[in-house]
Amino acid sequence: MRVISGKFKYKLLYNPKDNKVRPTTDRIKETMFNIIASKDKVGNVFTLDLFAGSGALGIESLSRGASKVVFIDKDRDSFTLVQQNLKHVGASPENYEIYNVDYEFALKKLKNKEFDLIFIDPPYALHIENRILDLIKKYNVLAKNGLIMIEHDVKNSFEDDSFVFDTRKCGSVALSFLEYKQGE
Repeated sequence: MRVISGKFKYKLLYNPKDNKVRPTTDRIKETMFNIIASKDKVGNVFTLDLFAGSGALGIESLSRGASKVVFIDKDRDSFTLVQQNLKHVGASPENYEIYNVDYEFALKKLKNKEFDLIFIDPPYALHIENRILDLIKKYNVLAKNGLIMIEHDVKNSFEDDSFVFDTRKCGSVALSFLEYKQGE
């Protein structure tokens, strides 16, 4: 697992020591960030990495110029891993925050923060995508012109009438990109 592009390009990231975390593969991460770039959500963006795991998605965003990334993971080992990876790549502490809390608590505390880019990569078996989207709307966590990227199993289906969906399949993994509908 490595950083694909930007100021931390080619830096290797530490992997989880067990199977609790399912890191996004470099191939999928490259596809994901190509799509994000096509939607103009790289560079000076305010980013949320929900279910951060190793921190790879948020670190990639930092590497590509994000102004700030907030990392959230309730697992203590993942929290420590994100800290190690940020230190390893040399990320500047003023450009990130890390919280060891549950996603519901985090979204409530992030009320009205209006992130430009939100990464959501929950454990596939939980099927909580709709719950997360409801909380993002309830607490105004996404900017009106922001982008949500949800990584999920292709068998997981979810919907929300507030968003325009753009879903891409990468083998058994799907990447869904959501933006508010015009006028929402």
